[in-house]
Amino acid sequence: MRSIRLIARLDIKGPNLIKGIHLEGLRVIGAPNEYALRYYQQGADELIYMDIVASLYGRNSLGEIVQQAAQDVFVPITVGGGIRSVDDATRLLRCGADKVAVNTAAVANPGLISDIARRFGSQCMVLSIEAKQIAPDRWEAYTDNGRERTGLDVIEWVKRGVALGAGEILLTSVDKEGTRKGFDLPLLHAVTSEVGVPVIASGGMGHPEHLVEAVQQGQADAVAMADILHYGRATVGDIRASARKAGVDVRVYEPV
Repeated sequence: MRSIRLIARLDIKGPNLIKGIHLEGLRVIGAPNEYALRYYQQGADELIYMDIVASLYGRNSLGEIVQQAAQDVFVPITVGGGIRSVDDATRLLRCGADKVAVNTAAVANPGLISDIARRFGSQCMVLSIEAKQIAPDRWEAYTDNGRERTGLDVIEWVKRGVALGAGEILLTSVDKEGTRKGFDLPLLHAVTSEVGVPVIASGGMGHPEHLVEAVQQGQADAVAMADILHYGRATVGDIRASARKAGVDVRVYEPV
């Protein structure tokens, strides 16, 4: 039985932690590392930092934020947004990241997936996919924070990305993101049934029960949470307790 990871997702614009709906209408929440420390202390298994404007500006500006976080937070950190080269990945890993998530640059240059995986290991290379439904049981991959169409079928792109060396998939439903209505379960199931690497469900968590659905119906290996945590509608501890009650295997967390 696999242990499901509870991951706090922090979307960053400039120095601020932000939150949107369908990846738009961004609202400032606060200082990212204050929230990161809070979620770590609540028992988050991992953190994801996403620079959501990096692809627009052609650079990831999270190095300093991650460097500060790594001094206080001792769980794996994934960093994404604007990573265009092995050098970009190297810089963020040196700042304290454990994994890098790549979307836009991987679509433009799929060989980057293999380059990062060869250099640092597949476990370090997370393929980030922003999916929008275009027909029944069909989804298209988007880039630039859900703004740009790629023409790529999500399922085909996932399979190709894993074949190129991606060791994990961060799967964000643009349709569900920020809605608090639960994950896109058909999308999740379609992806998890095709690949053997861990899949992180992202976009739509509004209630602890949504995690249970993502795991039991979508076969997710991990769940990324933002809105539900940022607005204090549940703590990581609440969500962990709810998962355990439903029979989902999660890590036993004992406060330090």
